Amino acid sequence: MNDIVLLKGDGIGPEITNEVVKILDAVGANLNYHEFDIGQTAYDKYKELIPSDTMDAIKKYKVALKGPVTTPVGKGFRSVNVSLRLAFDLYVNFRPAKSIEGISKYQNVDIVTIRENTEDLYIGEEKEIDGGFEAIKRITKASSERIIRYAFEYAKNNGRKKITCIHKANILKKTDGLFLSLFNEIAKNYPNIEADNKIIDNMCMQLVMYPENYDMLVAPNLYGDIISDLIAGLVGGLGLVSGANIGKEVSIFEAVHGSAPDIAGMGIANPIALLNAACMMLIHIGKKDIANKINMAVDKTLKSKKVLTKDLGGNASGEEFTNEIINNM
Repeated sequence: MNDIVLLKGDGIGPEITNEVVKILDAVGANLNYHEFDIGQTAYDKYKELIPSDTMDAIKKYKVALKGPVTTPVGKGFRSVNVSLRLAFDLYVNFRPAKSIEGISKYQNVDIVTIRENTEDLYIGEEKEIDGGFEAIKRITKASSERIIRYAFEYAKNNGRKKITCIHKANILKKTDGLFLSLFNEIAKNYPNIEADNKIIDNMCMQLVMYPENYDMLVAPNLYGDIISDLIAGLVGGLGLVSGANIGKEVSIFEAVHGSAPDIAGMGIANPIALLNAACMMLIHIGKKDIANKINMAVDKTLKSKKVLTKDLGGNASGEEFTNEIINNM
């Protein structure tokens, strides 16, 4: 039995986490859950967004499944997600996206985005200057090298044929220029993998027009965040994709959509993104067969279109959708 830290989050987090746990239990994943609070739920109880007990549990058990957490826009506390990534040096953000027959607007997408997860503008260093503020964009050789090498090693070990580096080195010649030059240098060690690069704005256009031309993307933090959400839109939205935050010691698997407090408690939230994250977690801990069984049941459920949540074009509750997935296993 594998020990897993369960972080339900806030908003719709608790309800979609409960549905995912039902599926994991039904398929026989044999997981031992250690539930801890995080985000607004934790703050309401303890006046802390990430209590020390939560941090200690993640450090102890190494693997966590996390529901969505609210982050205020333009004010208030710093992102809990960013804080966790920095605290545990979760330098890889892994975001796969693949077309789903009958659901996705594009039927030819199969892209893995590898995003550097610990620096760039997301370090959150801002200071006041005359008449406004300035933000620090930090790109280092060490962090850039390890994320680029991770991308090439993943491609080599998983049959991927091409990696595209995303940058703005035409303007940001030192920071993005460093990232691009390191990519070009490391690519020489992987002659069997095609390597090219695209400026971020052009990349957005290319993905909308010709997504079939792209296999893997590697990017600094901000560009990777933007581009992975764009790709999510190509395959059906953030409710269908998930992310993994991977470090040397700790890995946290999460739904990448927001906490949707406007529909919290209504029972209509779609649990697929968090379920996909759970499947990535299962593969990570050596239970690929269990993950495959869940993925096959999800595919069958989505393709049949008999029982779908509102965001997928149906009128089922999250619980009804979960039960249909379980029935298809």
